[in-house]
Amino acid sequence: MTSTPKTVHMAVYDTFADWEVGFATAHINNGAWQRDPGSHRVVTVGESREPVTSMGGMRITPDVSVDELRPADSAMLILPGADTWLTGENGAFAAKAREFLDAGVPVAAICGATLGLAVEGLLDDRDHTSNAAVVLEASGYGGGSRYRDEPAVTDRQLVTATATAPVEFAREVMALLDLYEPAVLASWYKLYGQHDPAGYFELMAAEA
Repeated sequence: MTSTPKTVHMAVYDTFADWEVGFATAHINNGAWQRDPGSHRVVTVGESREPVTSMGGMRITPDVSVDELRPADSAMLILPGADTWLTGENGAFAAKAREFLDAGVPVAAICGATLGLAVEGLLDDRDHTSNAAVVLEASGYGGGSRYRDEPAVTDRQLVTATATAPVEFAREVMALLDLYEPAVLASWYKLYGQHDPAGYFELMAAEA
């Protein structure tokens, strides 16, 4: 059993899309089926420590502020989508993502957060996806040839995903964190991604 869990930091800002990251955060915090139960925990990070309100109306007080966050203290930075990415209000988080990737620490971005990373130049030389290619093209970024029309993509420590693929996003996040044995992760996706009840029984067998 890991005595000190590795910290996965999840950004929170006004209008963040809570449903996009729910599968990932719930299964990071839930030790069931993991290689090392309790090995990871989710900590929220805001631009400050002032409360924010999600798109779903949940009010959250961040655990830490972005200027306190260091890659050395983190296993991953998760960036959910939000209306504020479209208005350019989350630049501090895009800059922090660059700092993480430069340090070799993974980043996972979904929906509008991918636009912020495109503006930051982090998608110019990595395979990636987003809600649509045209969304990123509007940023003027230089990575159009690396765009992949897929639910979620991982390349060199960076996960990107479309807003409609929270399960695929979670699968890529958990694979990068190495939370589950590959066969267990396949069963997890069979249940949550393919809606196949056989996945549930496979997971129960893995837990036994």
